[in-house]
Amino acid sequence: MDSFVYQNPTKLIFGQGQVQEQLVDQLQPFGKKVLLVYGGGSIKKNGLYDEVTAILESHDFDVAELSGVEPNPRLSTVRKGIEKAKEHEADVLLAVGGGSVIDCTKAIAAGAEYDGDVWDFVTKKEKPEKALPFGTILTLAATGSEMNSGSVITNWDTHEKYGWGSPLVFPAFSILDPLNTLSVPENQTVYGIVDMMTHVLEQYFHPQNNTPLQERMCEAVLKTVIEAAPELLKDLENTAHRETVLYSGTIALNGTLQMGTRGDWASHNIEHAVSAVYDIPHAGGLAILFPQWMRHHKKLGREKLVQLAERVWGIAPAGKSEDALAEEGIQKLEAFWTSLGAPSRLADYDIDDSRLEEIADKAMINGPFGNFNKLNKQDVLSILDASR
Repeated sequence: MDSFVYQNPTKLIFGQGQVQEQLVDQLQPFGKKVLLVYGGGSIKKNGLYDEVTAILESHDFDVAELSGVEPNPRLSTVRKGIEKAKEHEADVLLAVGGGSVIDCTKAIAAGAEYDGDVWDFVTKKEKPEKALPFGTILTLAATGSEMNSGSVITNWDTHEKYGWGSPLVFPAFSILDPLNTLSVPENQTVYGIVDMMTHVLEQYFHPQNNTPLQERMCEAVLKTVIEAAPELLKDLENTAHRETVLYSGTIALNGTLQMGTRGDWASHNIEHAVSAVYDIPHAGGLAILFPQWMRHHKKLGREKLVQLAERVWGIAPAGKSEDALAEEGIQKLEAFWTSLGAPSRLADYDIDDSRLEEIADKAMINGPFGNFNKLNKQDVLSILDASR
């Protein structure tokens, strides 16, 4: 494995009732002026908005709000949030929602302390030098953004979608109460499950040697989610299964699984290009693209694909070639996601071949990519074509 330094400054607060018990104590050290950031209104329907605002009001916090953060958070919304943070002279931001709300809040936190355009950070022209502190109250098990420093922002005017990050935008604290995920509908629950599984798989496929513990940890998270997901979908209000999946999503992308390794992340890059053009759900695109990325790498990644098939899916190797084992493992993954209700083809989103060149060009904006194996434009087109 590679040499590494691991530091994660986010205070993770996990369990039922922790919003009531912890929110005030976590916010107070930063000041009284709060910008509350949330999405399309689900927190108002499930009562969390009333709970949070009542807590803030009863402790004399001065609150401004930014609502309407999109599932693929847009630059225009980030800019609006920056303007509100500056006008309010916010001391601290509070993201209440899923990964998109948190990603948007990270960009606001950095942009509010910058005189230029926040898009400079997303396109990596500049690096943040400071950022407002922020906390999160998570409502959706999916992205892991509650305990990492990454963010994905879409510029809908130019149809560009990029991931970026900075050590300055780790959340100061994140409160995870599984009860706040009980009202998440079935389709969003499925997307969250696919998203966290692809995060693990991206880190599983890495070029480093001698990483047995990292690989076993990845396999453990995958197997846990594979066991819990179908049971959760039978009973969406099952707190125990919600708890398991919620914690799995955090562990999937808080840095624990990638110490000493560099995951691939090519599938995410391709999906960002797809959803920049078509604005489809991120995890829906990943469910379609990731198996085809695996097939594209059957020769180079055969050993890891066989290991995944045997250890995670329990496929017996007797009498089977390595190619057959690898393919069976890929089919198991596809079948599992399809059984949950995830899409399997780009056609499921009415995407044909008319804009594949455009998508590939967007994916290639920074040249060949992927740490497990570099992809060029023809590789990307091949994966996209196989995904149709």
